[in-house]
Amino acid sequence: MDTLEGVVERLTYRNAENAYTVLRLRSAAAAGAEIVTVVGNLPELKPGANLRLAGVWSSHPDHGRQFRAQTCELLPPATLEGIRRYLGSGLVKGIGPKTAERIVQHFGMDTLQIIEQDALRLSEVPGLGVQRATLIAAAWNEQRAVKHLMIFLQGHGLSTVLALKVHRQYGNDALQVVQQDPYRLARDIWGIGFKTADKLAQALGLPLDSPARIGAGIAFCLHESANSGHVYCPESELVLQAVELLGVSAAVVAPVLARLANGDPLCAELLPAGGPQPGSASGERAIYLAQLHRAEVGVAQCVQRLLRTPASSLNAVRQQPLAMQSFASEAGVEVSAEQAAAVQHALHNKISIITGGPGTGKTTCLRALVALLLARGMRVALASPTGRAAKRLGEATGQPAKTIHRLLGFQPGGGFLHNEHNPLALDLLIVDEASMLDLLLTHSLLRALPPQSHLLLVGDVDQLPAVGAGDVLRDLMRAAGVVVTRLAFIFRQAQQSLIVSNAHRVNLGQAPLYNQTGQDFFLAAADGPQDAAERVVELVQQRIPGKFNLDPLLDVQVLAPMYRGDAGVSNLNQRLQAALNPPAAGRVERVIGGRLLRSGDKVMQTRNNYNKDVFNGDMGRISAIDLENACLTVEFDAGGAAARSVQYEWSEVDELQLAYAITVHKAQGAEYPATVVVLLAQHYMLLQRNLLYTAITRAKQLCVLVGTQRAIQMAVKNDRVAQRYSGLAARLQAAP
Repeated sequence: MDTLEGVVERLTYRNAENAYTVLRLRSAAAAGAEIVTVVGNLPELKPGANLRLAGVWSSHPDHGRQFRAQTCELLPPATLEGIRRYLGSGLVKGIGPKTAERIVQHFGMDTLQIIEQDALRLSEVPGLGVQRATLIAAAWNEQRAVKHLMIFLQGHGLSTVLALKVHRQYGNDALQVVQQDPYRLARDIWGIGFKTADKLAQALGLPLDSPARIGAGIAFCLHESANSGHVYCPESELVLQAVELLGVSAAVVAPVLARLANGDPLCAELLPAGGPQPGSASGERAIYLAQLHRAEVGVAQCVQRLLRTPASSLNAVRQQPLAMQSFASEAGVEVSAEQAAAVQHALHNKISIITGGPGTGKTTCLRALVALLLARGMRVALASPTGRAAKRLGEATGQPAKTIHRLLGFQPGGGFLHNEHNPLALDLLIVDEASMLDLLLTHSLLRALPPQSHLLLVGDVDQLPAVGAGDVLRDLMRAAGVVVTRLAFIFRQAQQSLIVSNAHRVNLGQAPLYNQTGQDFFLAAADGPQDAAERVVELVQQRIPGKFNLDPLLDVQVLAPMYRGDAGVSNLNQRLQAALNPPAAGRVERVIGGRLLRSGDKVMQTRNNYNKDVFNGDMGRISAIDLENACLTVEFDAGGAAARSVQYEWSEVDELQLAYAITVHKAQGAEYPATVVVLLAQHYMLLQRNLLYTAITRAKQLCVLVGTQRAIQMAVKNDRVAQRYSGLAARLQAAP
């Protein structure tokens, strides 16, 4: 390969997903400097970076002569200004732009040599001191140790951030681990998937039919299936997926699958024929990730244990007359016969479910039940899957409510404090927003319930199912012994809201009503994705704040069905960030992982991080970006408690995404004063009735649909609920 050295003049293009970059480089060739175009999968770079590249020259039919880089090495700069920019770029934790200025001013052209040979001499710089110099020296040594790993990984498309994650996971053995078993990266490190690991493996010469590759591909297919909500995958379907992914024959996949499906890491089981789960009637084997199999079996056992235990901690209360009408009179609310029956069912049955749409009085049921039990000295716990839902539950009932994780006492590194060996001390557990319950969380929750206690699940079964694997609420509603109350009566006050009435219209397959004077539901017509994106920005930035006196950042949430496209979540976030939180004096910003983040940005956590005690869907604001210490701080709404500050190092920031716009799925369990919902025909793959219904029910005061009547009609007419592969209902029905 040819070698090219020079200084980056400007970045023309960068794809954050695969690190493909186009830049202009001022060559340092002996024959005289020239500016050349460089393309390739490169690390994050800034103008002024000094590079040594290895690659080949080529000629593009439209863009002319280009250098296609295969490897990239960041070289130390050769000028004082270059050294200052190099040190202040965030390369070394502890050195920001101001500290870099002081160091270079003190040591001049000897700066890099001194740091390399005797970094403790940094204590000579005014204002640093020995302790700070020691920390910088350690960071410099770590950066030097990771340098070769970065060069290797960047040559195969991994970003600097992911390279840092690999080094953090494996330490100085990282390069050896990657070369010996690249698929470990996909197993061990969040943010590195099978395709990236496979690309590395192929570059290292691993055969396409290697058992290690086949096994990693099968596991990847099952994880992708779980990410789509499935608990298991039918064997024939899994083999087809693996064949397509790996480019090998089914004869190669089958023996590896047979070896893996013996209980760990996979599990195979012949589910009962004739059950509601897809694929079971043929007697085909279901292939599970072992963790999901244990959870499904465990949930079925826990449900049966509760139902079969005759002892009830509410026995004394059940013998007393129910004072629902007294409660209604004191609270000044209407109480329907349905609501009275729902409360009775919760008292007289070990497991009961209340479901119903907006305005049907689910909250009134909870308030009445909680008040009645607390007045009689009963122990009642209130919980929801997310902090936002827990906050709403606490406000609605006037009693403390927690996330399920906090109720169970999650301990980072130690799992849940409460389980079958240390059950919760309660008589009744109420779980709100139960449609969000996935299988794994449900298993942890049920394990911690005393067998004599009662469980009440409250949720809207017509909303989208949980983001995680499983369809727990629907499966439990089909179980014998679980009593279900469907609230259908819409109270008069709720009927006055078009948000409520339109939600029910959509659920019945009827088109919503719009644009009525003095109402809370509107349609902003948009001809296409670009027009829709412009309308969204105008609505959020100007029209809604101006007309309804709502804060565009705190009160308005944009929802869209998907991430991609001009009217997708990703592009809407960029446009809304520019409109609502533009560059300004005092707003620190940083490009991390190809994404621009700025102080004040609205962000969302995208995975459960038990060590930080933040979970998928938690939302907050970036309160600080510390360039010197290579970290940022997010203030999260703690669900009723004071906001919590959580710190992220650069290598952890890929757990966050901008949240000016989010998907409808991510909005589950939350309510916002105002929502702006984008619906276009281009979203046809996801236009379903339950998606539109869920989006509408997220709004409290105002809902604006942006898009076309055609797209809305497509969603209203499509009442197909995506079936999830789950064996829970069959296990519950088959139990003796």
